[in-house]
Amino acid sequence: MGNFGLNRRQMTRALGLGAGLVSIGTLPAQAAAKRPWPFLIGADVSWIPQDEAEGATYFVDGVQKDPLEILKSAGFNAIKLRVFVDPENGYSKRHPDKKWCGIDQTIAFAQRIKAAGMHYSLTFHYSDTWADPEHQNIPAAWAKLDTTGLIDAVYRHTHDSLSAMKQAGVSPDLILIGNETTFGTLWPFGRVPLTIPTGNPVTDGNHMKVEGAGGFDVFAEFLKAGLAACAEATPDAKTAVHNHLGRHWPIVQNWMDNLIQRGVKFDATGFSCYQQAQEGDWERTFAEYARRYPDHGFFVAEYSSRKRYVNDIVHAHPNGWGAYIWEPTRHQEAVFDKDGHNAGEGPRPNLISQGLNAAEAPGSTPSAPTTTPQRPRSHGGRYDANGLLDLYRQMAKDYAV
Repeated sequence: MGNFGLNRRQMTRALGLGAGLVSIGTLPAQAAAKRPWPFLIGADVSWIPQDEAEGATYFVDGVQKDPLEILKSAGFNAIKLRVFVDPENGYSKRHPDKKWCGIDQTIAFAQRIKAAGMHYSLTFHYSDTWADPEHQNIPAAWAKLDTTGLIDAVYRHTHDSLSAMKQAGVSPDLILIGNETTFGTLWPFGRVPLTIPTGNPVTDGNHMKVEGAGGFDVFAEFLKAGLAACAEATPDAKTAVHNHLGRHWPIVQNWMDNLIQRGVKFDATGFSCYQQAQEGDWERTFAEYARRYPDHGFFVAEYSSRKRYVNDIVHAHPNGWGAYIWEPTRHQEAVFDKDGHNAGEGPRPNLISQGLNAAEAPGSTPSAPTTTPQRPRSHGGRYDANGLLDLYRQMAKDYAV
């Protein structure tokens, strides 16, 4: 989740946009990439099995129900999960026997999603723990591999995971190759060069240069390995890449042009949309993306606040596939209450100038929560659906999904 919180000038320097934008020229006119499904009103709820194991129960109007049933009845039609390589070495280190977000647990939860009749999306984190703009760590089992070995490892891990899902009857409908890979993946091999501000991630003018070992050339090869595995194991699935800077069109264009120039073929791009530098940033990116890449779809892979607005500006485009709210049971402005308070930290600022969002700048100190006290380490207990779900009921009606 999130990014370094770089401002526009810093981001331009980060990917060398000021030194000459990589361009693939004027793209030929092509047929627009229409939605392959009804508009996706989605949610990433990979925490649910972990919370249920700690005793979490979910209620709507005082009646206990499966959380997927609650979401579906409120208009959600799509669920996104994440999978790590060996989570017992990282993400699930405190519970190595559970292997949360490993292949077996992901298959088990995907079976619930399919049984609920919902669209199923999957994000590959090519790491043992969170892969995001601040971390793209090589899995422990791949630590001694060179670039060629890592390309093969990406292919095999992707292919083996998808084959296991296919055998279990839970092939994903949409697959994201990497999570928030704006600056590449499997660092340092597939790192895209960037400039990280030191000190305050928004205002400090001091910078530290971090070079990428392979830049876009190696990053593209990693993506192509994962995409090739998808084509082989689950040829009917749509594929996507993930850029976390939905608010920053120049960086998105440079990133997309670099990938397309290197022959990376995918169906859509997912964006993270937590904060804007100024009002209209997301709308600009979506409009420019739809114009420049008419043969590619796009969707919001992560967001939290401004729920109706985010979905509306994606829905306005024929090649806008949908939007996935990130962990809405207990993250940020959650759609459930717990102990009389919003189960998350509450709504976050819309603009970076209004206060920094930790999802927008990992490792930073976010703005003070507005409503909820410090969250407990355990996430068991009772969760009651709140009025925010009415927004989704109305969206589903208005979008006719």
